[in-house]
Amino acid sequence: MFAVQPSGMIVWPMLAQFALTLALYGWLTVARKRAVERGETDYTAFVLGYDEPLHVARITRNLANQFELPVLFYALVLLLVTAGDVTTFDVIAAWVFVVGRVLHTMVQTFTDNVPLRGRVFAINYLAVIAMAGHLAWRLI
Repeated sequence: MFAVQPSGMIVWPMLAQFALTLALYGWLTVARKRAVERGETDYTAFVLGYDEPLHVARITRNLANQFELPVLFYALVLLLVTAGDVTTFDVIAAWVFVVGRVLHTMVQTFTDNVPLRGRVFAINYLAVIAMAGHLAWRLI
């Protein structure tokens, strides 16, 4: 039997984050179609994202968020793998990031609780800071 190295294990949280983003695309497509079918809006509301029904706008905004901090996460994972310096700490931080993103998605898409969303975002932010700090420390 062989042991899986941390460099291989860090790919899984990255793929999970990627899957979350793809799932949001699917959810948004279905939500927009249903909103039009129910007469809540028409397709022109989605041209620039103005006047979307609230339940659709929440998904739209969360999907946009997947191209903010997660981009730094993807870059860090690739840098760690390229540097050949992935540790168990990095894998744990990466999973914390993904769990935080799932929680953030749930809070943002199902509630209007912005303070809670900010606290949940802190989980993602701190996980990225931990990964970046660890990478910088190891490269010094």
